[in-house]
Amino acid sequence: MVCYYTWMSKCSTPIPIFDTAKYIGEQKLPLDIADRLYTKKDFDVMREFLIQYQGSQDTFNAYRRELERLTQWAWLVANKSILDLGHKDIEKFIEFCQSPPASWVGLKKTARFIDKSGERLPNPDWRLFVVTIKKSAVKQGMRPKKENYELSQKALQALFSSLSSFYNYLMRGDLKENNPIAQIRQKSRFLRKKQGKRQIRRLTTAQWDHVIKTAKSLAEKDPSRHERTLFIMTILYLLYLRVSELAASYRWEPKMGDFYQDSQGRWWFKTVGKGNKERDISVGDSMLDALKRYRESRNLTPTLPAPGETEPLIHKLIGKGPVSSTREIRYVVQNCFDAAIASLMNDNLEDDAIALTEATVHWLRHTGISDDINKFGRPISHVRDDAGHSSSATTDLYNDSELQARHASARKKVLDNS
Repeated sequence: MVCYYTWMSKCSTPIPIFDTAKYIGEQKLPLDIADRLYTKKDFDVMREFLIQYQGSQDTFNAYRRELERLTQWAWLVANKSILDLGHKDIEKFIEFCQSPPASWVGLKKTARFIDKSGERLPNPDWRLFVVTIKKSAVKQGMRPKKENYELSQKALQALFSSLSSFYNYLMRGDLKENNPIAQIRQKSRFLRKKQGKRQIRRLTTAQWDHVIKTAKSLAEKDPSRHERTLFIMTILYLLYLRVSELAASYRWEPKMGDFYQDSQGRWWFKTVGKGNKERDISVGDSMLDALKRYRESRNLTPTLPAPGETEPLIHKLIGKGPVSSTREIRYVVQNCFDAAIASLMNDNLEDDAIALTEATVHWLRHTGISDDINKFGRPISHVRDDAGHSSSATTDLYNDSELQARHASARKKVLDNS
């Protein structure tokens, strides 16, 4: 086993501290670190904070990422306990994150810990910071370079938000008198304010038309493999699901029985989403038709799910059981996107094809929400509840009516009156 921090003291490459949500409850501080006066207390406090979010994978991962970075910097660079950091220290930490040393930067995402001989061991290939490049650049043969690492505005906002929540937690437990994040008066030197609504990343009408036609074509050519593809694309768009809501996990396993009919004959889909919040999504006729087709391709009876049916919603193509990897679902979607890009190029829609190379799974959720509001005219409150947004203000970001009117009025301007 790699000597944890003895090894780190000889090399400037940090090794992961916090494991996944599944294992962190039983995780202990490595003995190599425990000889420092403050590390055990720091570790215990952060571990207890993270355990609160075991049921919410996305939140857990976000908080773990920022705490891991702060801890590694505090212990290895500042040589301080996280409990002793003031706002000046946090400012230095942020500046460090904006330009970390090359040895702290990786070129691909890797698992923090690996299983070896029944033990969970730190992965020596893991890095605190990872360089990312656009998918279109990858397709052109470009490769990430460490010197090109950049901390985006979105990442900075996540850093401020996560660490502020953590220090508020410490204050509630009388472990800290103040929140050093809140004491940073000139956040504007780090964060840029954006006027107006933020841009929603979604598919154009032409892109979505080609994507869904491509999915249907794939299903016709190879139903044993791609009827599942068609269903995945359909449910992500029509029910605005997040990819984490479609893959099975230890906290939630989507089943056929999660489609259910109420006493009035209305169909709903139950899911557990962000923040471990359960919600019921209204199911329309198009979704029911897609569900019937999908069940028929899997030889499932009756036509629609029976109450309490435990058959996995998204099944493995090889072996039995549900798909538990979000990566597999992302692969399915990307494969469909790639085929749709070729279709767009064949139809001389080059701009749409190039733009689609940047699309991710989450764009389908954004597209479904946007189309329901702008194309189908569903009330904001209905879309809000189906999407699982905490407020109508979030859902209203997808409403284009004001932008359309604003742009239309601008088009009438003239340079001169001649």
